Amino acid sequence: MRTTKDRIRHTLLFEGVAIVLSTAAAALILENSVAEIGALAIVMSLIAMVWNYAYNLWFDRWQHHTPPNKRSFKMRLLHVIGFEGGLLAGCLPLVAWWLDMTLWHAFLTDIGFTLFFMVYAFAFNWVYDQVFPIKAVAFEAS
Repeated sequence: MRTTKDRIRHTLLFEGVAIVLSTAAAALILENSVAEIGALAIVMSLIAMVWNYAYNLWFDRWQHHTPPNKRSFKMRLLHVIGFEGGLLAGCLPLVAWWLDMTLWHAFLTDIGFTLFFMVYAFAFNWVYDQVFPIKAVAFEAS
C-alpha cells in the first residue's frame, strides 16, 4: 500500500502536468482563451485530486494482493477506465456550464479529453510506479 505522503506526491505531480498539457490543448482545440480553459482545468484538477485519492485508495485495497508495479496491462486498463469514467460522469455538468455548451457537446468534448487522459494516466502511472516503487516489505506485512 502507498502511504498518504506518496499518494499526495502522486496526485500533485499528475495534476500539475495534466493542467499544463490540457490547458494548452483545449485552448487550441476549442478556441477558448487560455485563462478560461486554465481556470476550468484548475477547478477540474481539484475535483480530480479528491477523486484520485479516494478511487486509488479503494482500488489498492481491492487489489491489495498485487503490488502496483506488478499489475498487468488488463488491470491497468480496468483501473484507468474506472477512474476516467467516474470523473467524466462527475464533471460533465460543470464543463457544459463553464463553456456554455449543451450537455451533448460537453460530452463529446469530455470524451476527447477522457481518451487523452486515459493514455496520459496509463503512461504516468506506469512511469510513477517504476520511479517510486513500493518496498516489498509493505506487501509482506499485509
